[in-house]
Amino acid sequence: MRTSTFLVLVFLSVIILSAISFAQDSETYCNFDSGNQVKAQYSPTVKEEPHNGRVWSPGITLYVQTPLLLGSSAIPLGAYSVHLIPDKKNWTIIVNKDVTSGTPYNSAQDVARAPMEVGEIPEPTKQLQLTFAHMAAKQCSLRVYYQKSGAFVDFMEK
Repeated sequence: MRTSTFLVLVFLSVIILSAISFAQDSETYCNFDSGNQVKAQYSPTVKEEPHNGRVWSPGITLYVQTPLLLGSSAIPLGAYSVHLIPDKKNWTIIVNKDVTSGTPYNSAQDVARAPMEVGEIPEPTKQLQLTFAHMAAKQCSLRVYYQKSGAFVDFMEK
C-alpha cells in the first residue's frame, strides 16, 4: 500500500511540475489573410541578459507555416531559432536553422538577418514580451519588448 501511494504521489508530482514548466512558456502568432500562420514560442523569463552589439539568444522559436520574407531573405516552412543583436539605436533579428535547445549560436546556420526598428517603451518590463501584429493581408509585425526597449520587424508572406 505504501509503495503504491508513493508511486501515485511521484506520478502526480511529475505531472504538476511538467504543467508548471509548460505554463511558463508563452506564444504569440499572426494569421495571414490566406489562413497561414507564423508563431513564436518563448520563455518570458530571460536567463541570459543582453549585451549591446552581441548576439543574444533568449530562447525564441519561430514556426513558419508559409514561405516568408524577412527583409530580402526568404524563410521556408519550418521551425527556427530567433536571435537578436541589441544596441542602443539599432537591433538586428537573426533567424537560424538550429533549434536544438542549449546549443551555442552558429552564424553558419543563419537563414535571414534584418534590421529592426527600435524605440523606448514608457513602462520598462522585467520579462521578455513578444507579440505579433497583423498589419496587412500579407504582413505581420513581430514586436519584442524587454527592459526599456521595443524592437519591431515585418515578416511578409511570399
